[in-house]
Amino acid sequence: MTQTTPYYTPQGGLPGQTELLTDRAIVTEAYTVIPRGVLRDIVTSNLPGWEKTRLWVLARPIEGFATTFAQYVMEVSPGGGSDQGEDEETVQSVVFVTEGTLVLTLAGVEHVLEPGGYAYLAAGERWALHNRSDAKAAFQWIRKVYEPIPGHTATSFVTREQDVEPRAMPDTDGVWVTTRFVDPDDLAHDMHVNIVTFQPGGSIPFAETHIMEHGLYVLEGKAVYRLNGDWVEVQEGDFMWLRAFCPQACYAGGPKPFRYLLYKDVNRQIKLDRRR
Repeated sequence: MTQTTPYYTPQGGLPGQTELLTDRAIVTEAYTVIPRGVLRDIVTSNLPGWEKTRLWVLARPIEGFATTFAQYVMEVSPGGGSDQGEDEETVQSVVFVTEGTLVLTLAGVEHVLEPGGYAYLAAGERWALHNRSDAKAAFQWIRKVYEPIPGHTATSFVTREQDVEPRAMPDTDGVWVTTRFVDPDDLAHDMHVNIVTFQPGGSIPFAETHIMEHGLYVLEGKAVYRLNGDWVEVQEGDFMWLRAFCPQACYAGGPKPFRYLLYKDVNRQIKLDRRR
């Protein structure tokens, strides 16, 4: 597979004083939509241990909504980065580069990550990430507490979207494909971060209603999404945040493919005894 179009990355800035404030941002009990137009300079933050870096927080655990993951847009200026990317021993991560060039140091080995670069970083792994170029770089960072189980251990790896063959969903003639970076049947992994692609006119033809929470960052294109009974327009750079059992479906529109980075929690028993 060859990546022929860029991945959308927020650029910040601030709207002019003459612009209307009307936008598509919405927060409900079942879902949240954060459109790209609200990802501005004044809502960024800094992180301890990260130099010359700012971030937009797209998702964090909220009791009564979605509780399993956090997701950020990270922007690293030249010379910036971190010598210790993750400071919580129990947290696993996925890093997906959307702009620029970053150098990931993992187990003493350096990996150059360019747009489409993907790294799964296991819980307890020490890793560093730096921008050694003369242009800014950006990446999606998804974090989740790892739930270990006997006989299975997730291990770190580095790849690229361009090197992973998408798989067509059954009976779709290739208009709906998923790029899976880990085997869905591998119980070592309790989260999947995939890329879903619809060709124009492709759809999810039923209202998916399931236990998995979702973070969906739109990389390219536009679509109309059905979320808990509401029709919502989304485009590249938008983020959708879905709690468990939020009904969801979509129609892809426009001249380009509709593509998004998808988080979901998987492969673990439901914990009922909260004392354990």
